[in-house]
Amino acid sequence: MATKNNSQNNLRLDRRETKCSAFLCREKPDANQPVIFNPDFFVERLKHEHPQTFLDLVLSNITRLIDLPGEEFAQLTGESEPKVPSSSGFLRSFYFRKRKEKGLIFGAPLTEEGIAQIYQLIEYLSKNLHVEGLFRVPGHSLRQAALREMLNTAAEIDLETGDFHPNDAATLLKVYLGELPEPLLTHRHYHAHLKIGELTHFDEKGNKTNVPDKERQVEAFQLLFMLLPPTNRSLLKLLLDLLYHTARSQHMNKMSAINLATMFAPHIIWPKNVTASDLQGNIEKLNNGVAFLIRHSQKLFKAPVYIKEYARLFYTGSKTLQSNDDLTVSSGSKTGSIAAIIAPSPSPSMRSIAGETSSTGTIKPSENQSYTESCLRELYMQVNSMPESAKKKKLIRQFEKQPDPTFSAETRTPFIKRHWRSRSAGGVIKRKALGRGINCY
Repeated sequence: MATKNNSQNNLRLDRRETKCSAFLCREKPDANQPVIFNPDFFVERLKHEHPQTFLDLVLSNITRLIDLPGEEFAQLTGESEPKVPSSSGFLRSFYFRKRKEKGLIFGAPLTEEGIAQIYQLIEYLSKNLHVEGLFRVPGHSLRQAALREMLNTAAEIDLETGDFHPNDAATLLKVYLGELPEPLLTHRHYHAHLKIGELTHFDEKGNKTNVPDKERQVEAFQLLFMLLPPTNRSLLKLLLDLLYHTARSQHMNKMSAINLATMFAPHIIWPKNVTASDLQGNIEKLNNGVAFLIRHSQKLFKAPVYIKEYARLFYTGSKTLQSNDDLTVSSGSKTGSIAAIIAPSPSPSMRSIAGETSSTGTIKPSENQSYTESCLRELYMQVNSMPESAKKKKLIRQFEKQPDPTFSAETRTPFIKRHWRSRSAGGVIKRKALGRGINCY
């Protein structure tokens, strides 16, 4: 008996010595630095403490993956008003003007309070994924009206009493999303979603194929979702998680990812006040895009590895750390080595370049010039290997017109926003050739 009590006491003691939180795990702590438990800790810190640096970092990597012309890029950054398809029909616009009066939840801008109310529907639905035709079969109009009123007045709701059916909650969730003043995925991101859906693999000759490049698409969505307003990102994560598990139960509910996407795309990504005919053939792209979000939802709300590494080194590593738009920076040995590593799923035109820093975190001018020339040689070789086209000739001319660039490590800056107006492939290569806003280590 005494032996049993001693073992229980030891177990309690062991448990007391292990203290873990969302951010720090102090079990067997390092003498110099606590172990970071949350893998995105430094990313979140960078986002809140240095928002402009964070924004520049994310935008530079998004435009590495997708080609956004000046106007579309300005819409993404909020420098210009979003230009999305609009309704050409008078009756359609008139219908939207006649929508019900705004309540606390329905028809109101997205807020944390609204999400807390709607989460009741999401939680209830997550327990009823077996219902056949969930999100497709409409609920009862009178029950929906009663439930809507309760949500709008922030009344306490017990959905487990049997007064409501899962189809009532499912229909009301779609109605709520459809009545938001702006789509959950936002008007600013509309063109980026279309471009991400067009990311495909390249063949051995550098030509685009029709095979979707899922890894680059996941990476692009991870970056894009980091730019969403916090409330949109929170609700989107809850929604996609619900739809992901709904699709996994399709053997019971008969609702696949593409079926769910067809139900939800008009409510979360279609521009407001439009009909199907206004989208000019983009409906299939939008539906497939939402289906992709559902299938890969468990990966989309994590920061890419190179973003995590940049943020970590921003606080713990070299003070002169600068971001390349297509390379990641990872910490090396204790002597101060920093290696530039290719980002996950790069385009065929990108290669990894490695370099080393001194103990102070800076690069000697001679070494810097060598690495820069190495970068340029790699880029020139890739352009040379492209199929013959007007674009290739233009890029070659841009290389030939420029003298060999030399720079001072102290005068360079990680991002120069004024050079981001043009996001064509030619603009990217030109900036690399000129060495503006990019460093090759």
